[in-house]
Amino acid sequence: MPQQTMESRSPTAETPPLGRGPAGPRAPAQRSAVTNGRRLFVEGDGNSAWSRRYRDLVAGHVSDLGGAPVLSEAQLSLCRRASALECELEQMEGRLSMGEEIDLDVFARAASHLRRLFETLHGLGIERKPRTIATLGDLLAQDIQRQQQEALP
Repeated sequence: MPQQTMESRSPTAETPPLGRGPAGPRAPAQRSAVTNGRRLFVEGDGNSAWSRRYRDLVAGHVSDLGGAPVLSEAQLSLCRRASALECELEQMEGRLSMGEEIDLDVFARAASHLRRLFETLHGLGIERKPRTIATLGDLLAQDIQRQQQEALP
């Protein structure tokens, strides 16, 4: 089957133009395995030591920013990019600790890119954003208030 280019494809009802997706969210069966969370990467080993460290870093950064529900897709993407850079920098640091040589220019540029990603994600400073967590007392008060409202005629 010949490969089609963007120019050779004719728009159909099945393939909306780029940037023109369906009006509502798609069913899970129609989303990618990465989007659904079944896979970590489109291609690659999601169970390697690098992948496990990457997953931990992404989770930490997302938590620092208040959790996935409050982040945009762009912010989540930047968290993933920063985590990938961190994994690579950590591997370079590991090689340095064993007396191996690394390209210090690549290391310094990667560290600089990582700093810029963090500045973009966290504003001017690198700080944690605490999430509001309801205490047991808050939950009980809400429950009592709900019960009182239900009891009114």
